[in-house]
Amino acid sequence: MSRSRHLWTRRGLLQAGSAASLGAMFTAPLRAAQAGPARPNIIWIMADDLGYADLSFTGQRHFETPNIDRIGKEGLFLRQSYANSCVCSATRIGLITGRYQYRLRAGLEEPIGANAGIGLPPEHPTLPSLLRLRGYRTALVGKWHMGEGGDFGPLRSGYDSFYGVMRGAADYFRHQAGQTPGTGAALYDGEAPSTDHGYLTQLLSDRAAREIEAAGRSRQPFFLSLHYTAPHWPWEGPEDETAAQGITDLQHRDGGSLALYRRMMLALDSGVGQVLKALERTGAARNTIVIFTSDNGGERFSDTWPFVGSKGELLEGGIRVPLLLRWPAQVKAGSRSEQVNISMDWMPTLLAAAGGEPDPDYPSDGMNLLDVVTGSTGGMIQSRNLFWRYKASSQSALREGSWKYLKIGRNEQLVDLETDERERANLARREPERFATMRAQWLAWNSIMLPYPEGSVAYPNTAVDRY
Repeated sequence: MSRSRHLWTRRGLLQAGSAASLGAMFTAPLRAAQAGPARPNIIWIMADDLGYADLSFTGQRHFETPNIDRIGKEGLFLRQSYANSCVCSATRIGLITGRYQYRLRAGLEEPIGANAGIGLPPEHPTLPSLLRLRGYRTALVGKWHMGEGGDFGPLRSGYDSFYGVMRGAADYFRHQAGQTPGTGAALYDGEAPSTDHGYLTQLLSDRAAREIEAAGRSRQPFFLSLHYTAPHWPWEGPEDETAAQGITDLQHRDGGSLALYRRMMLALDSGVGQVLKALERTGAARNTIVIFTSDNGGERFSDTWPFVGSKGELLEGGIRVPLLLRWPAQVKAGSRSEQVNISMDWMPTLLAAAGGEPDPDYPSDGMNLLDVVTGSTGGMIQSRNLFWRYKASSQSALREGSWKYLKIGRNEQLVDLETDERERANLARREPERFATMRAQWLAWNSIMLPYPEGSVAYPNTAVDRY
C-alpha cells in the first residue's frame, strides 16, 4: 500500500511533534458576531477503544480508513488531543459535563456498572441539555454507559431521542449485555428494548443517517452524538454472525485477531462514510461541525503508535486519541494545530459555536477552543495544565506544557513529551525542582476532587505489572 496517499506518515507524525510551525497553519477567520451566521449543526462521532494509529490518517499501515480520514483532510487535525480518562464512562462524563469527572460520584466508577443509584445526575447541565435550551434538536445514537434504571439515562440528561446501548458493551449481533450473552437486552429505542436485527455498527450508522435526514426536514439545528461501540470487544466483524454464537464471554479473551479487528474498523469507517453522505444529501454539510475521536486509548488489537500504553493506563497510549474536525463554513481544509486539548474542552467549545455558554452554577474545567478551531488565534498555542488519576492512587498524571509527571504504582517519572513522546527517558533526577513542583501540583489538585469510594470497581492495573 502506498504511503504517499496519506497526509501523515508515521515518521512525519513523530517529527511533527516538535515542529512549532504547525501551530501557524490555521486559517479561516471567525465570522463577526454581527454578521449573524446560522448556528451550526454538530455531529460528535466517538469510537470506543480506538487506538491513536488505528486510522490511516494517523499512521495505520495495514488498512485504510478513507471516510474518517476525509474529516481530517477536509478540516482540522488536533494532534495533541487527550481523553478525560483512560477508560470509558469517566471520559463520557467529562465530555458531557465539561468538567473533571472526579467531581461527580458517577465519574469515580471506572468503569461504571449497573449499580443502583449511581449515574449522571439528571439535574446536572450537559452539552445536549444546554444545546436544547438554544433550540437544538438533540439525539444520542450509540453507547450511553453513564448509569441506567429509572433515575438515569440519555432522555433524562438532555437528549430528545436515544437509540443504542445503555451499558459498556454488547454483542454485535445478539445485542445483549453482561459478561455472558443471554443476560438481557442491550439495544434500546428510547426506553424500550429494540428488536432490530443486524450488525450493531451498521444499525447505528443507519439510525444516525435517518436522524440527519429527519433533522434536515425541520428548521432546527441539530446535535447528534454518534457513539459507536466499535472497535470495543467482543471481536465480531460484520460477516461473523455464525461464529459469534459460540462467544460466552463478552470480553472475548479467547478470541480476536488483527484480521478480525481490521474488519471491525472497516465497518466503522463505512458507517462514518454513510453519515457524511447523509449530510451531503440534506445540503447541511457546509455548516455542520463533524468531529471524530475516541473515548480512550486502544485495547488488545489496537495500534497506539508512536505511544506506549493502552486502555486502563495513563501512559500516552491510554489517553492520547485522534481528533479530526470538519466545518467547511469556518475551517479551511488541511488545517493543523498542536494545541493540547481534552474531552471536556468540547462542551464549552461547541456551546460557544452555538452562541451559548456553560451554566455558571456548574463552571467548566475545560477550555473554549472555538478561536483555535476557526484560526482566530493566528496559530498561538496556549500552555495549560491537565490532570488525570486512575484507580485510586495507583496512577496519576499531570501535563504542564510539554512536561508530564507520571506515577504508576510506586514508580514516578518526569518526561518531556516534546522530545520523548514514548516516555522512555525519566528526567526526574535531572529536573528535581520541576519534578517536585509538578508532584505538588497534582496533590493539590487531587485534594479538591472527590475521593474514591472503598471497594470501587476498576480495570486490572496492568501498567504496574509491566512498568
